[in-house]
Amino acid sequence: MAEMKAESEITRRALLQVSGGIGLGLVVSFIAPAGALFGGAAPAGAANAVAVAPGGEVTAYVRVGPDGIVTISLPKSEMGQGVLTSLAMLVAEELEVDWSKVRSEHAIANDARYGKWGTGGSRSVRENFDSFRRAGATARELLVSAASEGWGVPRESCLAKDGEVIHEASGRRLAYAALAERAAQLPLNKKAKEPKLKPRSAWRVIGKEVRRLDTPAKVDGSAIFGIDVRVPGMLVAQVVRPPELGGAVASFDAKPALAVEGVRAVVEIPNGVAVVATSFWAATSGRRKLAIEWKPGPNGTLDNEAIRKLCLAAVEKGITARNDGDVAKALAGAGAKRKLEAVYEFPYLAHATLEPMNCTAKVDADSCELWAPTQSPTGAADAAAKITGFSVDQIRVNTTLLGGGFGRRSATDFVEDAVHLSKHMKAPVQVIYTREDDMRAGLYRPAGANVMRGAVDAEGWPTVWDQRIASPSIMREKSWTAMMKDGIDFTAVEGVRNLPYAIPNVFVSWADVVLPVSTHWWRSVGSSQNGWVTECFFDELCALGGKDPVEARKRLLAKHPRHVRALERAAREAGYGKPLPSGHAHGVAVHESFGSIVAQVAEVSLEADGQPRVHRVVCVVDCGEVVHPAGVRHQMESGITVGLSAALTGEIAIEKGRITTGNFDGFPLVRIGQMPRVETHIIAEGDPMGGIGEPGTPPIAPAVCNAIFKLTGKPVRRLPIGTVARMA
Repeated sequence: MAEMKAESEITRRALLQVSGGIGLGLVVSFIAPAGALFGGAAPAGAANAVAVAPGGEVTAYVRVGPDGIVTISLPKSEMGQGVLTSLAMLVAEELEVDWSKVRSEHAIANDARYGKWGTGGSRSVRENFDSFRRAGATARELLVSAASEGWGVPRESCLAKDGEVIHEASGRRLAYAALAERAAQLPLNKKAKEPKLKPRSAWRVIGKEVRRLDTPAKVDGSAIFGIDVRVPGMLVAQVVRPPELGGAVASFDAKPALAVEGVRAVVEIPNGVAVVATSFWAATSGRRKLAIEWKPGPNGTLDNEAIRKLCLAAVEKGITARNDGDVAKALAGAGAKRKLEAVYEFPYLAHATLEPMNCTAKVDADSCELWAPTQSPTGAADAAAKITGFSVDQIRVNTTLLGGGFGRRSATDFVEDAVHLSKHMKAPVQVIYTREDDMRAGLYRPAGANVMRGAVDAEGWPTVWDQRIASPSIMREKSWTAMMKDGIDFTAVEGVRNLPYAIPNVFVSWADVVLPVSTHWWRSVGSSQNGWVTECFFDELCALGGKDPVEARKRLLAKHPRHVRALERAAREAGYGKPLPSGHAHGVAVHESFGSIVAQVAEVSLEADGQPRVHRVVCVVDCGEVVHPAGVRHQMESGITVGLSAALTGEIAIEKGRITTGNFDGFPLVRIGQMPRVETHIIAEGDPMGGIGEPGTPPIAPAVCNAIFKLTGKPVRRLPIGTVARMA
């Protein structure tokens, strides 16, 4: 064990090398799949009595206060999905602490402690289910060891329960607060086996309806989102970006902006021209006065119709992603009794988080500190290091609460703006995007087109599925081409390449369409559009063959019993097949994404003006295992809200090379009066755990569109739905 240094001499590296320091305990990293038990014999000369200490950090994840409150530090971003509750539940379960004594917080981004930190892909719980339980068990065993050694009794004679360690034979007990500091000083026993985890039958927290830990602060207003951050001496900036895709700054006159009271500087940075001021409104006023001449980009003729034509022109030039049977032969043969061809098109979509992008940066001579609502603290630190020239060890990232993420906050453009400006101003700078900045200079879910060909046999069962996709590649744009096997962006074909229906002849291809509109991961990524296309076209084939959509799915999903189970439950709970009010119809969809299967039944009618009205949605999610049931329900409701908004009205408009959609008037979210009643039913029967944050989104658009198809006889082949006038 390294020798302890004086407090003033401790470096970051030394802090990780010693067993304790600066009043804290052992700094331990617990990264899946690794795990170790920290306990064993006390250091030589340790006293037999347990000295009552004020409490402290037991491990990198667990801190016990003198009042017995256990604070769990978690390296995942809370953006409303409940991760600071669900992951804390895993730790608390094994730690043996009463839930009323548990608090949680974002950990400080530190690769040495927690590994690289990013939140997305509905992975937080399913990929950390065991590791965070081990983190709780490790802290528990440290506390038990501290007590047993102090008492001079065997470890096996002590147990942890409700925030105390108890010696069963004597009845002696000590609260965790009295043991925390000593527990933190115990040496690492690398030879010990991993801590024993509790069996499912003993769970008292996991799977239970517990209160969310972040709710009280959000209700009383004490919660700190990125936009709430205030740092002494902080300036506020707005960045004006080129209005045309591919445009650049030609020149600008800063004088009118500098004449505005409170404006301190006008600075050109890589993303545009920034107005830096003492307040948001001063920056806004200065921005309005700023005179900029722009170099036009090369995309002045680009608009939605041009994008549509480019996608349709590329659709037959794709790379084969799946090829079962012989589609061409089957289409020409007697097995294709009736044939169907359709074109499905979908638009660019903004993430439209309710909290616009923002970041506060403080760049000093030898360090940089960030306060950011980011999904990728590691990415933020890397971006700041590149701009400042510092090492990552010199960057501190404080992750605030996120007012929505949906993938958008895994980007770092808003972080880069703040770091550039703080470095230039030699002062803390908070960059805040306006809603228009966010929507027009943001990153989008790709637009695209699908040409579909299908056929049914003489008995009406599908025999051919031919799907040709054209859309921009997210992975190519992110320079993640190494993950594009055989040149195919897996996100562009997810939910299609693994089409679960037992159709003998299936062909899928994808063509990359290079366009000047930036793309990024959007909630449920490729499944957000592919679930709509596949489930709607399946209903078209059912209609072509005269088959009931539920019964046809059940037959063709016979090798996927979890899909069938979810579908049957959704149909039963919705009363599928039973009489509905006049002018109402049920639409059905089932889709697997991120390891979870979600089936939804939507009850829909059409208003007099042709607008669809969604009255009720029954959602069944099979996620294999559930940690926080309320969190699962909330995420299904949230995913349905996002997916329904996109299906009904979501579309980014592009005219003459410019994004013209700028606010919620042109990109509306469903209002309370439009929101259907949502009933969520959870299936968790020990199957492999799936994600929750994203799988609720893909089925809602096809469920609604399939109900409209029943009502009108016209399939919805283009999003957003709009009115019946837009239907095929």
